[in-house]
Amino acid sequence: MDHPRMSLKHRYTVSDFLFYICLLAVPLITAVIAIINISAWWTMAFIGFGAGCGVIILKFYCTRCPHYTRNEKNLKCIFFWGFPKFFDKRPGKLELSDKLITYGATTALLIFPLYWLLMAPGLLIVYILSLIGLGAAIYRSECHRCIYFECPANRASEVLKNS
Repeated sequence: MDHPRMSLKHRYTVSDFLFYICLLAVPLITAVIAIINISAWWTMAFIGFGAGCGVIILKFYCTRCPHYTRNEKNLKCIFFWGFPKFFDKRPGKLELSDKLITYGATTALLIFPLYWLLMAPGLLIVYILSLIGLGAAIYRSECHRCIYFECPANRASEVLKNS
């Protein structure tokens, strides 16, 4: 296997998708468990809100990514494998509005379950640690090999970018 920082990641595989979805599932399921113990209605609201935030992220962040702008009908990325491309491609640098909307949606999604998680400190700890693990895995394995050079999180070396 190539060292993660030795080559750019031009294509994702189903196993990449499954790996990151499993990592993402831990904080999401933890939040759902905390909320459903109090209210089924708020659980459905959280799931709907999460789906809406996912659509916002897809629209304002992902539509600029080279994995989205390829001439394929469906996405093949680490979070949206197989999704149809509902939105027009917008290659290039993220605008300030894209960043604000994307970061706002992500922050709102992460904060939404905190009320219920505070009532279950054990679940709160799992939630926080699993989010840190997910972020660390993405940063460590993806940001240094990312082909979206305009992404603010891109950490690919100049040597890789020029190769």
